[in-house]
Amino acid sequence: GFDPAKKYPLVVNVHGGPQMQWSDSFRGDWQVYPGAGVIVAFPNPHGSTGYGQAYTAAISGDWGGKVMEDIRLVTEHLAGLPFVDRGKLGAMGWSWGGYAMYWLLGQETPYKAFAAMMGVYSPASMYGATEELWFPEWEMKGTPWTSEQYEKWSPAKNVTKWKVPTLIVTGEKDYRIAYTENLQAFTALRRQGIPARLVVLPNAGHWPGWYEMALYYTAHQDWFHRWLGGAPPPWSVEDFVNGRVFDPETGKRREP
Repeated sequence: GFDPAKKYPLVVNVHGGPQMQWSDSFRGDWQVYPGAGVIVAFPNPHGSTGYGQAYTAAISGDWGGKVMEDIRLVTEHLAGLPFVDRGKLGAMGWSWGGYAMYWLLGQETPYKAFAAMMGVYSPASMYGATEELWFPEWEMKGTPWTSEQYEKWSPAKNVTKWKVPTLIVTGEKDYRIAYTENLQAFTALRRQGIPARLVVLPNAGHWPGWYEMALYYTAHQDWFHRWLGGAPPPWSVEDFVNGRVFDPETGKRREP
């Protein structure tokens, strides 16, 4: 149903890793949001794989630097396309991408809505709870007591600049990035009166299962519909959470 004569909301989807890439693969992200009338962009900024090791390594020790400039430039370019509504820009990200959302919340930004999943609120507190210590020690060039990187690139230090409505999704069994990182971000948002929604998946790790992902897409479509436009999800988040759409044990659709 795309009509180049119309204007649509745009969501920039920042990948996790950060040493990975958006590639030609089958993902719900490619279908769900465009199907709801939202244009989605999948950038591969500094830190991504596929463009040589130097490009991938450029993000280590520079989490809020070149990669954030890349995201800004991609957004600026896309916002200038004739079929993009410049007043309805959003961004989303998972894992490192969730960190990027918390970082961008504290910067001057054109975005009107964010969605952060399994993100890092404070690299120092993330370090103390992760099962993968080698990663922050490599990325931040040491431990929180030997490297200034943890404070330099911490979204937590910029919370007084936060003002954009934000959806947060996290899993209680996430041992990579403890779900308390996202509880802290939600608390920072709500205690400052910023619209936010927190979805906690009690049985999900860093990579949720199919039922949790169906809720994930429902919550995202609802959030973007609310703040950017596009179609609402086929059912409410409240109905899904309360088991009125699918039976989480059998996976069967409940009768209306």
